[in-house]
Amino acid sequence: MLKSKTFLKKTRAGGVMKIVREHYLRDDIGCGAAGCTACCGAHEGPALEPQPQDPASSLCPQPHYLLPDTNVLLHQIDVLEDPAIRNVIVLQTVLQEVRNRSAPVYKRIRDVANNQEKHFYTFTNEHHRETYVEQEQGENANDRNDRAIRVAAKWYNEHLKKMSADNQLQVIFITNDRKNKEKAVEEGIPAFTCEEYVKSLTANPELIDRLACLSEEGNEIESGKIIFSEHLPLSKLQQGIKSGTYLQGTFRASRENYLEATVWIHGDSEENKEIILQGLKHLNRAIHEDIVAVELLPKSQWVAPSSVVLHDEGQNEDDVEKEEEREQMLKTAVSENMLKPTGRVVGIIKRNWRPYCGMLSKSDIKESRRHLFTPADKRIPRIRIETRQASTLEGRRIIVAIDGWPRNSRYPNGHFVKNLGDVGEKETETEVLLLEHDVPHQPFSQAVLSFLPKMPWGITEKDMKNREDLRHLCICSVDPPGCTDIDDALHCRELENGNLEVGVHIADVSHFIRPGNALDQESARRGTTVYLCEKRIDMVPELLSSNLCSLKCDVDRLAFSCIWEMNHSAEILKTKFTKSVINSKASLTYAEAQLRIDSANMRDDITTSLRGLNKLAKILKKKRIEKGALTLSSPEVRFHMDSETHDPIDLQTKELRETNSMVEEFMLLANISVAKKIHEEFSEHALLRKHPAPPPSNYEILVKAARSRNLEIKTDTAKSLAESLDQAESPTFPYLNTLLRILATRCMMQAVYFCSGMDNDFHHYGLASPIYTHFTSPIRRYADVIVHRLLAVAIGADCTYPELTDKHKLADICKNLNYRHKMAQYAQRASVAFHTQLFFKSKGRVSEEAYILFVRKNAIVVLIPKYGLEGTVFFEEKDKPNPRLIYDDEIPSLKIEDTVFHVFDKVKVKIMLDSSNLQHQKIRMSLVEPQIPGISISPDDISNMNLNGPEKKKMKLEK
Repeated sequence: MLKSKTFLKKTRAGGVMKIVREHYLRDDIGCGAAGCTACCGAHEGPALEPQPQDPASSLCPQPHYLLPDTNVLLHQIDVLEDPAIRNVIVLQTVLQEVRNRSAPVYKRIRDVANNQEKHFYTFTNEHHRETYVEQEQGENANDRNDRAIRVAAKWYNEHLKKMSADNQLQVIFITNDRKNKEKAVEEGIPAFTCEEYVKSLTANPELIDRLACLSEEGNEIESGKIIFSEHLPLSKLQQGIKSGTYLQGTFRASRENYLEATVWIHGDSEENKEIILQGLKHLNRAIHEDIVAVELLPKSQWVAPSSVVLHDEGQNEDDVEKEEEREQMLKTAVSENMLKPTGRVVGIIKRNWRPYCGMLSKSDIKESRRHLFTPADKRIPRIRIETRQASTLEGRRIIVAIDGWPRNSRYPNGHFVKNLGDVGEKETETEVLLLEHDVPHQPFSQAVLSFLPKMPWGITEKDMKNREDLRHLCICSVDPPGCTDIDDALHCRELENGNLEVGVHIADVSHFIRPGNALDQESARRGTTVYLCEKRIDMVPELLSSNLCSLKCDVDRLAFSCIWEMNHSAEILKTKFTKSVINSKASLTYAEAQLRIDSANMRDDITTSLRGLNKLAKILKKKRIEKGALTLSSPEVRFHMDSETHDPIDLQTKELRETNSMVEEFMLLANISVAKKIHEEFSEHALLRKHPAPPPSNYEILVKAARSRNLEIKTDTAKSLAESLDQAESPTFPYLNTLLRILATRCMMQAVYFCSGMDNDFHHYGLASPIYTHFTSPIRRYADVIVHRLLAVAIGADCTYPELTDKHKLADICKNLNYRHKMAQYAQRASVAFHTQLFFKSKGRVSEEAYILFVRKNAIVVLIPKYGLEGTVFFEEKDKPNPRLIYDDEIPSLKIEDTVFHVFDKVKVKIMLDSSNLQHQKIRMSLVEPQIPGISISPDDISNMNLNGPEKKKMKLEK
């Protein structure tokens, strides 16, 4: 033992804990080189190659290993991940520093180190007798770590000479720190900057593109004109936030206007919750999702959110005048009460950059190495990169990372990371939408798969402990067609006393996923299964999701059962929770279950059970609605795919049957029963789900729209909203009620997971339930896995573990689950949007009936019921004289020439795919009826429209 350190630490409970830290040194830590006789194979895990041949470097032609310092690992991870780079020594000192400074890079480096083909070796230099260094007096931690890295590099080079007399093997130190490099060279260590080394790899010129450009001087643009004010240092920002001079918040860029953003202020005060920023200088190089410090401007400089749509068209550096002109467009004369607190960014507290997908903007200068990259996400500014592959990257989706944003540059600087493939190709676009919505979709690692049960699997005596055998019950599942991850099944039977027994049986996923192991950690990270139009990104490996945890029929499966005794009025008399083993007697689709219920000559046990369930479900639904539960409508669509090409050939809105509602009622009931139970047992750390009531202002659009049809919508409570929606009917316009419900959906808040000990509002507004959780889908939601664990402890069927009863840890889990759930929804919508584009690409142009959902100042937003498709019809076009538009916010209506458009008016629109912008292909809609001269498109005009090649030919053929 080298040394021992003792210190005292205060605990949360107010006590004091004594902590002793001891540092041990060893002499049996291997160097990691395969075949090193001096170490006798003392290393574990992936090893360095004995005589590395690749990559060939003109600077160091002999075989070598690389030893990077912390900053190289942090900033040049894209280079290190490249297949060309192998045989890298990662020091413990470096790894610890990376872990403290960037969790994402730390994870990436661990993943690379686990890849056997890369030959990365983690060397525990802090515990090696010959490489450990103690901090000297007057030496700061940073200098000590730099010295530790040099000592390890020097030790390696001397150690490797022992391998054989003629051994040429070297360790090359890679650092971008000038002083550190000079000291290394003085000490006889071969050292290069990352750029010098990468440029010396003659066989891998493409690697130069992946270099992050870091020196601020190198980052400066030649013109040198300062555009932005300097960011204040972190110490000044923290002082300013403490004193209230500055406010800290999350920067949210606008999708519609690149010169505008809002900052959501952190903290509890409701006042100034949102600050508006306008103009490049006030945005001051902040990027969407950065944590920033803002200074509030004096009231005389406050502005109103602009209603102008402005997209960045890639200005030149010198085109500042045009920029200022555009900023003037934002300033419109508005009344005093429309002004919002306005501010400017004074510094960045935390950068939240990620790799961005997008395309290179077409460059006028083909030979130029500098290019502008346009991200797919409109909230991210264009990024300047240097690349020699511009011609091969044209028309491709690529990934770019940001390196920095100098004060004299109109755009941030970055570097090329990866080529994803051709724009418009299904695999490429799916990859883009998964990356852009941060959906973890890599194959499950070996570490995760190692925790799966060994096959063939069967139920053992140990599994039956604390478990009830319910295989005799007539249980069946009802799901959408093609469903392989069946996580719920039901039964209903009459008891001897005349009452009914109803059971909801849920896959016992928590039996297979044990707390804290790699499988559990990966499921927690993913948080949810993501359903795209033609693929599913599973939360748990397929062996569980589609096999051992799927409640398929005629096989024994482990379940968690919630069983009620009810009377025929659906009143609960008793509730029981138990772990169980079941054997489902049928796996039915909604349509098959409906056929059984409706069939006069079917009287078997399954059908009797279904009829009992259906009857009770109707009573339960009626009771729920009487309490004020909402039945809202959203136009969901399904694609029918071509079995060979997997292209969408038909698109239809989902049909809902009674059986959909039947399953839903019992899932809701199980979730409510479980929520009550876990909250009784764990008042401080139950994982629950709430749906906040929307603020009254959210309903303005709905109330105004209904009023324009002489209908009154009351929104003071969920019950009054539900009742007034039920009554809002028009005999001449039956679809009106659906439109009102769709609009009501838009007024709602997001439902969220939370920990009961961190909140006091549990109410679920949409379901009109005082308490609610998620228990019924553990195959596809991690929240349900946690709820299963809590319930199992509550009934004594499983043991607890520290994290389960730590409300701060649970709150962190909830935060990730809410984020993953939101991103999954966005990814699913993006998948539908992409497949809708494919559908209309093959279909050409079509005219369809539509209803106006919203009226804007220069456009109408319409819904096409046939396709469940929403789109915007603009009335102002580039390079065309603008029509006279009169917008009335109160009614709401838009008058164009002599035609007035109101919300819910029926119109006819032409739908077509606009491919003029490859980066943002979109469905365009134009008005057919009512006809407005100069705006509407008559069917005869189609032939004169600007069509792209294949579509042009297709139109000619059709004509």
